Amino acid sequence: MNQIKRRVNHMSITPKILYYGTPVILLNTLNEDGTTNITPISSSWALGDCIILGIGLGGKAMENLQKHKECVLNIPDFSLWRQVEALAPFTGKNPVPEEKQQLGFSYKKNKYSAGHFTEQASYIVKPSRINECPIQIEVEVKDIRIPDHTPFFGIIETKVLKVHVQKELVAGDHHIDPEKWNPLIYNFRHYFGLGKPLGKTYRAEV
Repeated sequence: MNQIKRRVNHMSITPKILYYGTPVILLNTLNEDGTTNITPISSSWALGDCIILGIGLGGKAMENLQKHKECVLNIPDFSLWRQVEALAPFTGKNPVPEEKQQLGFSYKKNKYSAGHFTEQASYIVKPSRINECPIQIEVEVKDIRIPDHTPFFGIIETKVLKVHVQKELVAGDHHIDPEKWNPLIYNFRHYFGLGKPLGKTYRAEV
């Protein structure tokens, strides 16, 4: 029997935002006084031990990374969305830049307190980790690039140094069980978890 092809109708639009569904990361960077700043971000991709981040230029995260080229990528699961959102209106920049004031941001020094998170020491890098996040990745910054055509954000190339995973999520010795891992997804400024599994690629090992 021939498979019936479904025709898809499209229309051209100019979206105000293009957060088309990516995992949330709580980015921990080192402040000048040795404390840790937490910045929620949703622009990243990974290939091997290289993780690329997209970070706005007006915040504390970029300022910190330009001075201290280490950070921690804390990856929350879907259950932490309210704690992630609790951080959303705050910045570690003091005074608050005018453009952030217009967006409703206010200054908050202790982001751990604001998000009701628990601080945990890292093994290799100086910024601390967020204990509640099931996956934590310590990285070093290899390159920072500011695109010429849109000088509002930076593209950060990082190298993975150490990965920490909640024990219950580990399958075997070196895999994360995709049936148990349910990341927090930022989908056009709405928070989502994953639905039921649909299948797996032929290269999946678990």
